[in-house]
Amino acid sequence: MSALNGIYALWYREMKVFVREHSRVIASIVNPILWFVIIGGGLGSSVAISGVNYQTFIFPGVLIQSVLFSSIFFGVYIVWDKKIDFLKEVLVSPMSRRSIFIGKVVGGSTDTLLQILILFAVGFLFSSAGLMPGIRLNAVSVAVSMAFLLVTTVGLVSIGLILGSQMGSPEGFQLVSSFVVFPMFFLSGALFPIDNLPPWLSPFVLIDPVTYSVDGLRAVLIGASRFSPAFDFAVITVFAAVAVVVGTYAFRKMRL
Repeated sequence: MSALNGIYALWYREMKVFVREHSRVIASIVNPILWFVIIGGGLGSSVAISGVNYQTFIFPGVLIQSVLFSSIFFGVYIVWDKKIDFLKEVLVSPMSRRSIFIGKVVGGSTDTLLQILILFAVGFLFSSAGLMPGIRLNAVSVAVSMAFLLVTTVGLVSIGLILGSQMGSPEGFQLVSSFVVFPMFFLSGALFPIDNLPPWLSPFVLIDPVTYSVDGLRAVLIGASRFSPAFDFAVITVFAAVAVVVGTYAFRKMRL
């Protein structure tokens, strides 16, 4: 079995699991929409940021929220694979652990990006209904946004797999991953602008890699950002590369 065939086999398995888990797909789409409708609609009725409608402002953050939660929690499947001994069966194959890790990253990233495409379709509907004035949803902006989201997803899926490779139970994974997911989301500026932050908060926001994903998406979709899109993309690319390297090492040292 070549490495590419093995990676394809793992990707195909993740696609089959994704298609069959209807509740997972529905929840991953409905939850961001609820944030957008309830938080965006509630605060948006009385808040505008730099003259931008609040629902328009948080739409990039809602996309990132879906990526963040889906990608990190994808790591729980490694825990389940260990519990049902599927991972042992894969490890006795000629595939290297690096190829197994890459196959999992590709599968998890594809799952997440399919969900994002659905959210973009929902965004088009909201934009057409006039709920997101000023949003730029066209072929170019969506393509550039997907590039940002792809790199971000690769990094975050890698983080989820790193956590899953070190955990022995789904309960332990859920507890630890929550301490990763929620700070990364709330510190990313998904729900608030990152200009003029309090001095004690600014460093935490700036060391969060998800901050640069949100900022890059806002630059593309709204035309409002603190940093240049090129800088944002460079930061998340470095983050994804480091996460993949660390994840490969974690898989080599993983114990079943």
